[in-house]
Amino acid sequence: MRVGAIAIAGIALFFWPFVAADTPPAATSIALSLGVVAVLVFVEASTRRLDARRFALLAAIAAIDAGLRLVLVTGLGGFSPIFFLILAAGYVYGPSYGFLAGSVALLASAVATGGIGPWLPYEMMGCGFVGLVAGLAGLRRSGPVSWRDIAVLAVAGAITGFAYGALLDVWDWTTFYRGTPGFGWQPGLSLGAALGRFGRFYVTTSLVYDTFRAAGNVLAVIVLGAPVLAGLTRMRSRFNVVVLDRPVREAPGLAASVTPR
Repeated sequence: MRVGAIAIAGIALFFWPFVAADTPPAATSIALSLGVVAVLVFVEASTRRLDARRFALLAAIAAIDAGLRLVLVTGLGGFSPIFFLILAAGYVYGPSYGFLAGSVALLASAVATGGIGPWLPYEMMGCGFVGLVAGLAGLRRSGPVSWRDIAVLAVAGAITGFAYGALLDVWDWTTFYRGTPGFGWQPGLSLGAALGRFGRFYVTTSLVYDTFRAAGNVLAVIVLGAPVLAGLTRMRSRFNVVVLDRPVREAPGLAASVTPR
C-alpha cells in the first residue's frame, strides 16, 4: 500500500509534462516531494517500523552521503558514491525505508552543498526510487549474505543507474531544451510524440553519461556489498524485538521465578 502510494506520487511528478499542457509549478513539485516524505515518516513511525534506532541509521546514511557529495558534488562521470548506501539500505530494510534513505540523503546533501532549487524535488523522488527498487529486489532475501544477494543488488544498481538519470532528465528536458527542434519539449504534444522526443533526447544527451553511473553502482556493490550488507543485516537483527506471550520452559538460563508453573 505504501509503495503503491509512493509510486503514484512519483508518476504524477515525472509524467506530468507528457500529459499536461505545461510543466508542474515549482511550488507543487516541492510540496509533493516533501509531502510524500513527511507522510511516509509519519506512517512508518506510527506503525513502529521507523523506531529511534532505524531513524538514527537513516540520519547516519544521510550524513555520510552529504559528506560524500561535498567531496564529489558532480561525481565521476555520471557515477556518485552516494547511491551505494541507499541501495544497500533499501535491500536490507525494505522498499519504504529505501525510499526514505534516498530522499532524505538527497535533501541533506542538497542543504550541505547549496544545491537547493527547482530541480530538488525531482532529485529527491528519483533517489528515493533508487532505494525503493533495491528494497523490492531484496524482499525475498533471507539468511546470511551470499553472492546471490550481491548479484541481485548489482542488477538493481545497474537498472537504477539508468532509471535515475532518465527521471531527472525530465526536468532538464522541459527546462533547458524547451522548443529545441527534433527532441525538445513543447507544450501540447501528444503522449506518443512527447515520449518519442524524450527518447531521442535521452539517447542523444544522457545515455553514455548514465552508463558511468550504472557501471559505478555495479562496481561498488561487487567491491563493498558483502561487508556492508552483512553489517546492515546484523544491525537489523538487533533492531528486532520479539515479545513472547510466556517464557519457554525449555529455554536455558531462565530464572526459576519466571518459569510458568
